[in-house]
Amino acid sequence: MQRPNRVDSDRGPSVSLRLRDTSLGWDNSELVRNLSFDVPAGTWTCLLGESGVGKSTLLRTIAGLIEPRATTQVLADDGAPVAGRVAFMAQQDLLLPWLSAADNVALGARLRGERTDAARVRDLLERTGIAARGDARPGKLSGGERQRVALARTLMEDRPIVLMDEPFSALDAITRVELQALAFELLAGRTVVMVTHDPFEALRLATGVHVLSPGDNGSHIAMVPPGNPLRDPTDPSLRDSYRQIMEALGKRGMTGSPASAAA
Repeated sequence: MQRPNRVDSDRGPSVSLRLRDTSLGWDNSELVRNLSFDVPAGTWTCLLGESGVGKSTLLRTIAGLIEPRATTQVLADDGAPVAGRVAFMAQQDLLLPWLSAADNVALGARLRGERTDAARVRDLLERTGIAARGDARPGKLSGGERQRVALARTLMEDRPIVLMDEPFSALDAITRVELQALAFELLAGRTVVMVTHDPFEALRLATGVHVLSPGDNGSHIAMVPPGNPLRDPTDPSLRDSYRQIMEALGKRGMTGSPASAAA
């Protein structure tokens, strides 16, 4: 599947990211240091690693939500600042319970004191399959419906870089697969970096996969799974990529084929 070089908006071409000499940690504790890798423009990159290694911290660093540590550099290929060109989709939908689905989609503009583009809100609710629930409040929505609203809100921000922190992990298996495919379609052309704990999700969606471990830059692996997303993660051609991921995660007793692991 080929992905377009431009987003379907007025935000201009896709943006590639370069992370250089990245340090991750909290207070005086350093987990990852000297981490460097590239995120090509218009691709979907997945980050895996054990809990607490700093994956979410890395996303927040890219987004400019926390101050970079030490020599950390987050650079865009066009030389312009990354800040202001990022949309963030968290694991929790973070919908405001007193607002309707439509008003939650338009929340960013409202908080910035900007005029709401009602036509665009309606269009995004339609594209995410939630148009009939636009007037419903979050308490009346299912988990899958709430995540569709959260996805529409992310698209409403219309940024060329989208950061996603385990956005589908709380959903049931069928809904998760549906939302993965929908997000992949609607975020085409954007540069997506997503944290996941699920190797199958990474193998299905990612152009490139990075597995982070505590320590120096040599402790992380990078790979490009064969074939084009959206892949069937149980395809035997992904066996080597699956084995690499599982070994990097320290799951050496579970390094059979994706098909056998899914059985």
